[in-house]
Amino acid sequence: MKPEATFQSARGPRASYGAHTTVLLKESVAILEPKDGDIVLDATLGAGGHAEALLEIADITLIGLDRDAQAIEAARVRLARFGKRATLIRGNFKDVPKLLAAQGIKTINKALFDLGLSSDQLESSGRGFSFQKDEPLLMTMEAESDLTARELLNSWSEQALANAIFGYGEERFARRIAKKIVEARTTKPFERTGELVEVVERAIPKRFQSHRTHPATKTFQALRMAVNDELRSLRQGLAYVFDVMTPEGRMAVISFHSLEDREVKGFFAGKVREEEAKALTKKPITPSEEEVTANPRARSAKLRAIEKN
Repeated sequence: MKPEATFQSARGPRASYGAHTTVLLKESVAILEPKDGDIVLDATLGAGGHAEALLEIADITLIGLDRDAQAIEAARVRLARFGKRATLIRGNFKDVPKLLAAQGIKTINKALFDLGLSSDQLESSGRGFSFQKDEPLLMTMEAESDLTARELLNSWSEQALANAIFGYGEERFARRIAKKIVEARTTKPFERTGELVEVVERAIPKRFQSHRTHPATKTFQALRMAVNDELRSLRQGLAYVFDVMTPEGRMAVISFHSLEDREVKGFFAGKVREEEAKALTKKPITPSEEEVTANPRARSAKLRAIEKN
């Protein structure tokens, strides 16, 4: 490890898609302990903030995955100075065995997952992730994905919509929202995020609408997770990545909401219980007050890590 390496470039060179502030950067790099010669998988590359720090601190080979072509291109600019030490691949981490095999890689030493949605996807993708922008109702990680939020809203049954909004968003008014969606689409099919926001706002009683959290927050989260099949992908990805890690290999995961964290916590606990791994975090590591002040979106982040036996 190179002790002189710093994290001053953690925000990296700017492109139109690459303004995301990396969360729990020092903590995740420290717990992974990258060493010269390691093969490190960044399973959720984004614009490359964690990848850049990992490449700076040790002479590693980095494999960066992301489903989002825009993220890959932003990371390619950011990491260009590392040359062949960084291989960037567009793909889903649930396909890790196939993607690594295509690169001639059988095992890795370290792995990092930074889950959830980036600021870039919210603000710059134009795919309808944010309830604060009026955009086409896509919510797809891959721009050309077959299933979109528009299709889901206009074709799923009221019960299926309610189940998704409650199951993925933990929204207490899921049934009311699903009913209002079905009623609204009989007049005009959903096309844009603004139309969905209006329906959700009408569905949730005013007295239950918080001044701190937008009433559409949980519904947008739920639809995004349903469109991208995020929990099943996470489940598969964790298992596949653990399988290709070498003994003493380390896996770190940053999650941002309870459903993700529950999956990670359960997977890690199972590996510890089966004596296949040891826990590196008895309790999740959370951002410092300074980080949350500088980047309020970091407030819900939780970092967990294990080491393979």
